Amino acid sequence: MQDSSSAEAARRLPPGEDSLVFVSFHNYGDPSTSHSHQTGFTAAPQGEMIMNSKQVVLITGSSTGFGRLFADTLARKGHPVFATMRDIGGRNAKNASEIRALAEKDSLPISVLELDVTNDASVERAVEAAVTKAGRIDVAINNAGYFLSGLAEAVTTEQAQHLVDTNFFGSVRVNRAVLPHMRRQRSGVLMHISSAAGRIVAPSMGFYCASKFALEALAESYHYELAGQGIESVIVEPGAYETPVFGNTVTAADDARTNTYGAVKQTPAKLNAALSSTAGNAQEVADAVLRIIETPAGEKQMRYLVSRVSLGVDQINALSRQVQANLLEGFGIAADTRFLKGKAASSV
Repeated sequence: MQDSSSAEAARRLPPGEDSLVFVSFHNYGDPSTSHSHQTGFTAAPQGEMIMNSKQVVLITGSSTGFGRLFADTLARKGHPVFATMRDIGGRNAKNASEIRALAEKDSLPISVLELDVTNDASVERAVEAAVTKAGRIDVAINNAGYFLSGLAEAVTTEQAQHLVDTNFFGSVRVNRAVLPHMRRQRSGVLMHISSAAGRIVAPSMGFYCASKFALEALAESYHYELAGQGIESVIVEPGAYETPVFGNTVTAADDARTNTYGAVKQTPAKLNAALSSTAGNAQEVADAVLRIIETPAGEKQMRYLVSRVSLGVDQINALSRQVQANLLEGFGIAADTRFLKGKAASSV
């Protein structure tokens, strides 16, 4: 059963676009201590915030769903938010207007900006506008994305290219735009909203999984490469949650290709029904994002699974952490990938 605050948050999610997700609440520190419903966050004394300083946050895909919920949740804790979305004068005009009205009504530090993650110039303009207004960007949340469902053979080349351009290259564009500013600040967080589907594969989700696998590889590479400059890269892996993504699924276009697949042809419908029926309250993911952002620099984990069921993702993450640590040590570069902050980062 939802509590009143979660129910209210859920009501603020009109139909639209955002990153899909699968569903729980696991995080990863020591692989040997990973348990169901483990949060991995340190409790703050007497209900205080883990980190008192307010973070300037830019969020992509904020028109609805996770992005909009992130913006609302973070702003209500005092973090200045730039809620970005494409086409604020057209298809998202209503969403943009609703967010502005809510910000004015509740005195929330939310600004709405136009940003299309598939367009380099649009990304650059939005980031420059945010920096001009706020003076900095502390956190970039790469949330924009969508779900493509269907047997792999039935997905056209054009569909696959557009999916990857949004779900993967969108983050490439945003990260490249914000990193020069974070480098000058000697601090910053790149947050990537992935999915449990970024670690495991289900039939009829092949291209979506591929886009999230790619995103996770990029985010992990950033995690190692930027640590010495005081910049963090983290990955959030939601399971299935109640957002408009299920009602806005793109389906494979070349359905004629599926005529020889027999019972497997029904897999997309069966899987989508199963995910929808087990979806949790999306506020859990927004609360996790808030806690991650308010965790002090250098103390964040690289991956956070937020789901009511593990599906084995926790085991994959724990093993990966051990394998990667051995790899870095074996190549003699472990020391080069350790996090530095402040003056230490500036001296690199």
